[in-house]
Amino acid sequence: MRKNRAPILSAHTAARQRNLPCATLPLRVKMACTQIDKIIEAQMTASISRREFVRIGAAAAAATAGASYLSAAEVKAPLGLQLYSVRELLPKDFDGTLAKLAPMGYKNVEAAGYYNKTAAEWRAAMDKAGLRCTSTHHPLPMLKQHEDEYIEFAHTAGIEYIVCPSPMKKDPSVKGPMTLDDWKWSASELNRIGGKVKSAGIRLGYHNHTPEFETLDGVLVYDELLRDTDPKLVFFEMDCGWVKAAGQDPLTWLTKTPERFPLLHVKDMEKKANGQSHSTIMGKGYIDYRPILRAAKGLKQYFVEQEEFQGDILDELRQDAEYMKNFRY
Repeated sequence: MRKNRAPILSAHTAARQRNLPCATLPLRVKMACTQIDKIIEAQMTASISRREFVRIGAAAAAATAGASYLSAAEVKAPLGLQLYSVRELLPKDFDGTLAKLAPMGYKNVEAAGYYNKTAAEWRAAMDKAGLRCTSTHHPLPMLKQHEDEYIEFAHTAGIEYIVCPSPMKKDPSVKGPMTLDDWKWSASELNRIGGKVKSAGIRLGYHNHTPEFETLDGVLVYDELLRDTDPKLVFFEMDCGWVKAAGQDPLTWLTKTPERFPLLHVKDMEKKANGQSHSTIMGKGYIDYRPILRAAKGLKQYFVEQEEFQGDILDELRQDAEYMKNFRY
């Protein structure tokens, strides 16, 4: 019995040692202290039944747990959304869809295509919707073809990050999967383009899916990309959902070089009957984001991304936003 009461009594002692009047304590802590005082008084008078003792102890434990939640850290980075999540809605009602995001709590967005908007039109649409488009995605083949155009668009639209979400083969005419040499060549191209992007006052990053966690010639591709890219020119936007779907742990890299991961994609995943992982509403899947966000010491921005929906898209994105607004770690 004494060992079981230790965590509760420790919380009580910590609160009392601060010499704070009971009335000034947070409500949940005050409740815990009040309940523990009752236990102590009951023990001294030996006039309480075992059932009442257990009831009061349980109430004190619950109150202490609530106090722990209040003292837990919240995500400091602004709530963001990857617009790929609303790819089916934007072509039908671009302005109307954007207008519904800020009231949910989303502050920043990340582009996945510009829907035939000029940079000025894109920025104006974001301003009208109360959003900031801080990042954008361009696959490496498109980025190589339109380097200057994309850099100019980002500069005019106020975009801070250009992110490459897929590599390419050194010789596109060669069929078959990516080789390790193809990945190394892609890394060198990222360094080259990263230099141009940096000169424009923007940052270039790389975004993973699952192929980056394959092993080729005894080398894990993701480790090779990190080794072959210059940290001064190329950062990484870790998609935590795809890392987990690939059977890996984001902590493997976040704990070693957190400064290389200023951006994260936050998505939850659930496993279907066939064993494959699929995107789902935040909090409904198997990913525990508490250790991930504790380890993300270099985090500047993060973007919720839900790729698949079972019900109404906007309603599920609203649930994602509420989950992250209330998230503590």
